[in-house]
Amino acid sequence: MRHVILGTAGHIDHGKSSLVKALTGIDPDRLKEEKERGITIDIGFADLAYPDDELTVGIVDVPGHEKLISNMLAGAGGIDMVLMVIAADEGIMPQSREHLAICDLLNIQSGLLAITKSDLVEKEWLALVSDEISSFVKGTFLEHAPIVPVSARTGENLDLLKKEIRDRALTITPKTSGGLFRLPIDRVFTLKGFGTVVTGTAVSGMIAVDAPLDILPRGITTKVRGLHSHGKAIPRAYAGQRVAINLQGVEKDDLSRGDVAVTPSSFTPTKTLDLSLDLLRDVPPLKNRSLVHFYTGTAETVARGILYEHEELKAGEHCFCQFRLQDPVIAMAGDRYIIRRFSPLQTLGGGEILDPSPGRRRRKDGIQDLVVYQTGQLAQKIGLKIEKAGLTGISVSAVTGWIGADLPAIQQSLKTLEQSGSIIRHEDILLHTHAFGLINDRVRELLSAFHKEHPLKPGMAKEEVRAHLNIDPKLFNFLLTSLKDVIADKDLLRLKTFKVALSGAAEAHKAKILELLARGEFQPPTKPEMAEAMKLDQKQMNDILNILSKERAVVRINDTVYLSAAAYEKMISSLKAFFSKKPELTVAEFRDLLNTSRKFALPFLEHLDAAKVTLRLGDVRKFLLKG
Repeated sequence: MRHVILGTAGHIDHGKSSLVKALTGIDPDRLKEEKERGITIDIGFADLAYPDDELTVGIVDVPGHEKLISNMLAGAGGIDMVLMVIAADEGIMPQSREHLAICDLLNIQSGLLAITKSDLVEKEWLALVSDEISSFVKGTFLEHAPIVPVSARTGENLDLLKKEIRDRALTITPKTSGGLFRLPIDRVFTLKGFGTVVTGTAVSGMIAVDAPLDILPRGITTKVRGLHSHGKAIPRAYAGQRVAINLQGVEKDDLSRGDVAVTPSSFTPTKTLDLSLDLLRDVPPLKNRSLVHFYTGTAETVARGILYEHEELKAGEHCFCQFRLQDPVIAMAGDRYIIRRFSPLQTLGGGEILDPSPGRRRRKDGIQDLVVYQTGQLAQKIGLKIEKAGLTGISVSAVTGWIGADLPAIQQSLKTLEQSGSIIRHEDILLHTHAFGLINDRVRELLSAFHKEHPLKPGMAKEEVRAHLNIDPKLFNFLLTSLKDVIADKDLLRLKTFKVALSGAAEAHKAKILELLARGEFQPPTKPEMAEAMKLDQKQMNDILNILSKERAVVRINDTVYLSAAAYEKMISSLKAFFSKKPELTVAEFRDLLNTSRKFALPFLEHLDAAKVTLRLGDVRKFLLKG
C-alpha cells in the first residue's frame, strides 16, 4: 500500500475544509468553535482511498487565517503534495501568497490547484481567475500543475479533482521506511479505555505494536500499546502514513505538539543548528543576531540567527547561518524549516538544516563544511561529520540519528569510508584518520615532555595520557596498538626511542643502593633510611628504585621495603628446602630460616602470599610453588 500526504493551502474562507468534506465525506473541522464560526482554527484530517491503485492519500487540512500560520506550519511539515485552494469570487489573496511561499521553502515539489466556489461566478470570470492563477504560480513548483474549477456545493468536477489527486499521488516518491522511526506530534488527546494518544505524520522508518518508543525532547520512554491509521487498527505503521499511537504509561499533560516520537537511543535534542537560509522576496532584511520565530516539524520556538559572512541578509538572498534556539528540538540533517519575523509576525524565509549538532564555530572560520553538507554525497557528509567529531570520535548511533537517510545507505557509506582508509571503526566508535594522526602527534608530545621532565621514570601512566586526550577508554586501548613510535608496557607508555638515562651521580646512587641492600640481606635498610643516608629526596629515591625494579636488580616488597635480587632468590631457595621436609611454616620458623626479625618477616610473608608463592591458612603457610 502506498501512502501519500496531501496538504491544503490557501486563504481563509476560500473553502478548503468544505472541499475536503465534499471529496472524502469527512469533516476535517473537529472543534466546536470551528463548526460554530465556520472557519478552520487548527489542523484537521481526512483521507481518500484508491483501492484499485493500493493508494491512500491522507489529507491534512490547515487553517488559512494569517494569525494561525503557526498551526498551518504544524500540519505542513510532513506533506508530500499540496492542494492550493483559491476561491473564484475572491481570487488570489495574502495567505494564498504566504502559503505558496511556505510550501516552496519546505521543498514541496508536487501539487495541484482548485478554484473553489466556481458555481458563484460566470464562466468568463472563471477564465480570468484561471489566468491570474497561472501567472501567480509561474516559476514555482506549481507552474505546470492542473487547475481544476470545483464546487463543493454542486459537486462540479469533484470526480475530476479526485482523479488529478490520484494521478499526482502516484508520481510521489514514497517516504523512506528504511530509516529511524520519527513522528512529529501534532495532536495529543485521551480516549476512554485507551489512555493517551498522539497523532502525526510518520516522516521516516517503521514502528510496530509493543515496540519501545522515546518521546523527545521530553525524555520520556514508553511503549506502543496500539496503532491506528485513518480510523483502522494496524499492526505496523510506515513512513508516509498518518498515524495515531496509543502510548503506555504516559499522561496527556506530559506531552504537547512539537514533541517527537522516535526510535529509542538514536536522537539527541539540540538547541543549536547550522543551516542554509533563503529569504523570500519582498520581506524586510534580516540582520545578524536577530530574533525570529523558528518552525521545524511540528515544533515552534524562538531563535537568534547568527549569519555567516553577512551582517545583513536582504530579500531574495541566500546565506549559511546558525540558529540558537530557546527550546530544544529534534532535527536531522536534511530537514526543512521556516522562520518568521519576531514582531510583527511575517514569514521571512527558510531552508535546509545542514548540521543539527554543530561544533563551536567562529564567524571567520569559513563555511566550506556547510557547502559539503548541502551539496555533497551521503558518504562525504558522514565522513566530514566524523572528522568534525575530532579526537573523541562519534558513535554509529549518533551518525544514524544525525542525518535523514536509510540505515542501509548509512552503513554502506561507513563501509566505503573504512575501505578507503578515511575512518577507523572500533565497535560503535568512529574516528577519522585525520583525528588519529592528531592523537598520535599529541601522544608523542605528551610522552616527549614527560620523558624530559622525568628522565628516570620508565614511562607515563596510560590512564594519565588518556585523560589528557579525553578519549573513550576502549577506543584508546584499541588505538594504542596502531600508534607509531609508542610502546605500551603494562600500564605505562613510552616512546620507542626513550631509554632511562642516568647521570654519573645517579649511577653512583644506583650502585650504593645495591650495596646497602646486599649488605643488609634479610634485614635491609628501608627506603627512608637509604634516602637519609645518601642525602636523596623521596622523588630521586623512588625513581632509582623503580629503575632497579624494572631491571630486576631489586624486588619491591612494599612501598618501604626492598630486597636485592640475590637475597630474594636465596629466600625462595630456602623456602623450597624447608617445605621439602615440612608441609607447613609458622612465622617464627620463617623468621629463624632467614635469620631476620619479625619486623621484616611479616612484610616478606605478605608479599609471598600476594605473589602466590605461599598460602596463609590461619597461623601457618603452605607452599604453592611447584618444582
